[in-house]
Amino acid sequence: MPITGEYEPSTSQWVADQVADYEASGGARSNTVGPDNTPVVIVTMRGAKSGKVRKIGLIRVEHDGEYALVASKGGAPEHPGWYHNLLADPQVMVQDGSTPHDFIVREVSGDERATWWDRAAEVFPQYLDYAKATDREIPVLVASRVS
Repeated sequence: MPITGEYEPSTSQWVADQVADYEASGGARSNTVGPDNTPVVIVTMRGAKSGKVRKIGLIRVEHDGEYALVASKGGAPEHPGWYHNLLADPQVMVQDGSTPHDFIVREVSGDERATWWDRAAEVFPQYLDYAKATDREIPVLVASRVS
């Protein structure tokens, strides 16, 4: 179930550039972010309002073939736009390296969220600062591969 249709790059130029370079290099370039070179994956989704294909880089939080997608938006008071896209259509593609694969996402809560949150904070400790900077609970979604 690949996600097809018209692709509309991010309005944030650095995000659009990162996605383009990551994909063009098969994940060999633009595969990290920040001064600590934290690994990222590319997530492809369908826009909830536009219906267009959207792509973003997110911190790579992988465990047993599943990925946590953390909707932190840097601790902003509102959720990132991509979070709403995933609630509207949970079918995504995750590219971790050279090849994207099909996944279904679901938002997690309770003990499962706590487990994934701890994994995410281990990979990217800034998530803890983001959580302190906002009154909202930062959503955590888990992407499971479709066979």
